[in-house]
Amino acid sequence: MGKATLHLVRHAQGYHNLNTTNHSLPDPDLTPLGEQQCATLASTFPFHGRVTHLVASPLRRTLYTCLLSFPSEVSNGLKVIALPELQETSDLPCDTGSSPSKLQDEFSEGQFAGAVDLRPVHEGWNSKNGKWSPASSAIERRAREARLWLRNLASQSEGDAEIVVVTHGGYLHYFTEDWEGAERGTGTGWENTEWRSYEFVEGSGDASLRETRESRERRRGTERGLTADEQRELKASREREWRESGFQSDAKL
Repeated sequence: MGKATLHLVRHAQGYHNLNTTNHSLPDPDLTPLGEQQCATLASTFPFHGRVTHLVASPLRRTLYTCLLSFPSEVSNGLKVIALPELQETSDLPCDTGSSPSKLQDEFSEGQFAGAVDLRPVHEGWNSKNGKWSPASSAIERRAREARLWLRNLASQSEGDAEIVVVTHGGYLHYFTEDWEGAERGTGTGWENTEWRSYEFVEGSGDASLRETRESRERRRGTERGLTADEQRELKASREREWRESGFQSDAKL
């Protein structure tokens, strides 16, 4: 396998990001500002010519963020692979995806007809039960599954793999195992359409990730990152707040 790089992206602004009342919206659309954010990302992302794969959470806001932010890749035939393990953490309506049949209907016609590979999306992916539960233990397991799946995808490339992964702010902390910034009022250290680049840690059985030096320096300069103890403390604090706010379950699965 050649070198593998993941370019992780948080979705653009959705209507659920405007206020807490909108958390009741099922699988909401992007706002007009969100669509503008995608256009900005499309014009500023520096590695368009090197992207080998597009992967996104099957929620509509992440799929559209990927399609609108990487139009040259889509027009050149790259399909957006919808990976259920990348879905957001809570069981609120706004974080619960649409049925496979509805997604199939939506992406089988119109501007993006045939641009999304929905084969990994099966019935029950949006149940928020079992594997898909909002319990932290379940989220950690599916984040690990997603990393392993992506590492396997990269291993199938003939040369270097550069994979764009569009997912969600809360989930990204579990996926990267990096909780820096999670104490912000938005519940995540990631801004809408923010992107960071990661590599797999060599020899990691969990396919753990490490942010590339270039990515870290681009956004944080020479600022010191959190220690392992600080990461654990921040994760525990954030999970406690999420449980108290109803965003996460106490259940151990």
